Amino acid sequence: MAEQSGNGESTFTVVVAAVANLGIAAAKAVAGVVSGSSAMMSEAAHSVADTVTEGMLLTALKRSDRPADEDHPLGYAGERYVWAMLAAVATFVGGAVFSIYDGVHTLTHGEEVGDPLISYIVLGIAFVLESYSLRTGVKQVKAEAERARAPFTRYLRLTPDTTVKAVVMEDSAALAGLMLAAGGLIGVQITGSSVWDGVASLLIGALLVYVAWVLGRSNAELLIGRPLPKHVRAEVREELLSVPHIVDVIELTTLIQGPGEVLIAAKVDFRDVASAEQVEWACEDAEDQLRERFPSIRRVYLDPTPGLAQRRPRP
Repeated sequence: MAEQSGNGESTFTVVVAAVANLGIAAAKAVAGVVSGSSAMMSEAAHSVADTVTEGMLLTALKRSDRPADEDHPLGYAGERYVWAMLAAVATFVGGAVFSIYDGVHTLTHGEEVGDPLISYIVLGIAFVLESYSLRTGVKQVKAEAERARAPFTRYLRLTPDTTVKAVVMEDSAALAGLMLAAGGLIGVQITGSSVWDGVASLLIGALLVYVAWVLGRSNAELLIGRPLPKHVRAEVREELLSVPHIVDVIELTTLIQGPGEVLIAAKVDFRDVASAEQVEWACEDAEDQLRERFPSIRRVYLDPTPGLAQRRPRP
């Protein structure tokens, strides 16, 4: 139930961002054509890339929420990171490359700048809409960080919910991009030189490159296989050792499979005098205790293993 609620919050956050960016992209494109501003055109490309990104994130949420089946016994949670990775690529190709190209073209060929009034109006409206979208994402991250008892910035950096992370980072970049575009327009008005507009476009492109790199790296780590944070692994080990008949945790493996979905596998040394029945119930108790303390743990596999002192030479 907690995971379904989290998916619902994530879907709402992404939908809000997608609707905001779709309208903003069209308005920016019109303003860019009318004013002749390369920074505004870069911002239009930025919003188009964000809209495509959010479409991919919605696909990620829908496809990763499917239940496990015979062909995918561990579920589809990892598919979220595949689509989120593609979304990061879309941000880079659709936004960053166009912005850098447009900035270079403006610096080398110049541009005719028209009336910037419509651009300022669009930038103001976009700032309000992007702020609301960012507020929605930040609100969700704050709530999740409080549930995880982690600082906001640390949780945002390590959260396995990369869909919400993408929305927060892209909306933050969007607000910064709007200010850069406004700065470029003001620079052109004051100096009469289009260089300022070209520089603003290049800076917007650089900002998008950074966002795409951070999101791509986060999703790559989760696709490869990222464990729980070190302090959480220590708490998992501590919980296992509190179970009767478990005397040592020889090897512990944790794997984040998706938001709210963690797998635990461990080689465990049981008391030598414990009966088979006691070992079986110890495994059940361990799983119950872990799930109660860490609701995100969905699968627990314990392998009874002789302690190091009892190991016999292999033939």
